[in-house]
Amino acid sequence: MNDVLVAENLRKSYGDTAALAGVSLSVGEGEVFALIGPNGAGKTTLVRALTGTTDPDSGSVSVFGTAPETADPQRLGLLPQSFDPPERLTARELVEYYAGLYDHSRDPAAVLAEVGMADADETWYENLSGGQKRRACVGTALVNDPDVLFLDEPTTGIDPAGRRALWSLIEDLADRGTTVFLTTHYMEEAERLADRVGLLADGELAAVGSPSDLVADHGGRTRVVVETEASVESVSDLGFEVEATDEGLVVAGVRPEDIGEVVAALNDRGVAYEALTWKRPDLEDAFLQLTGRSVAGREGVSVGAETDGETALAGGEP
Repeated sequence: MNDVLVAENLRKSYGDTAALAGVSLSVGEGEVFALIGPNGAGKTTLVRALTGTTDPDSGSVSVFGTAPETADPQRLGLLPQSFDPPERLTARELVEYYAGLYDHSRDPAAVLAEVGMADADETWYENLSGGQKRRACVGTALVNDPDVLFLDEPTTGIDPAGRRALWSLIEDLADRGTTVFLTTHYMEEAERLADRVGLLADGELAAVGSPSDLVADHGGRTRVVVETEASVESVSDLGFEVEATDEGLVVAGVRPEDIGEVVAALNDRGVAYEALTWKRPDLEDAFLQLTGRSVAGREGVSVGAETDGETALAGGEP
């Protein structure tokens, strides 16, 4: 796989604040690379350095083997985190305007359909919902059918159904060979889309790897979280390692088949609890382990619901 995007030892400071503190990475042709981190981690500054819209204090960037400012703009697509187009353009007019900036572009109507905006294409931008605005802006980044696509928080403000629709679109683009560099604070987004993930905190890459490798190496063990006011001492003989946290009591190393044993043991000891949640380690856990910080935007799980990583069980009282 040829590297189409390379950054070496990028540093950028704003006053006394180091937004980038020596970031190095490479992204291969056709790869989806996700950069995750909390607000203020340096994600947007890195995107700006990679696209040539800000100059790093030191270090180097190459896109297609040349500096970003000399790379062929016809081959690049960019959706910035903050994007405020004219409000009295319709969604169709907005995408048509961007299509006119390129020598070769896709049919704006087809692009709007891809991003779920076919039924709102004649609506003024100012009258679109927040999610519709974001989808229309995604369309402006796709209209030239770019070889490398930069997406800075692409699904922020989009409802869960719309978010998943855009995920499918990004997956289709990658399948067709588009290189995608995206930033996100949605762990599920990174785990689903990315071939590799970079964990960014305080301007530094804490780790880079596939989602599964990062979780396996840094995510810790499966566990049950018990929402209870009971003390660790009351369950010290539970047969599992137990720790008191802000979430409640965390019972580590619990496999799915062990959940019934934990429930029975709690009942035998007269421990009242509001809820039990079984959790598989994920990228959030890996990030927390590596940086000591959490990433904002993690979504909760309702009682009785299931996801790939969590199963929430009803509360109990003996």
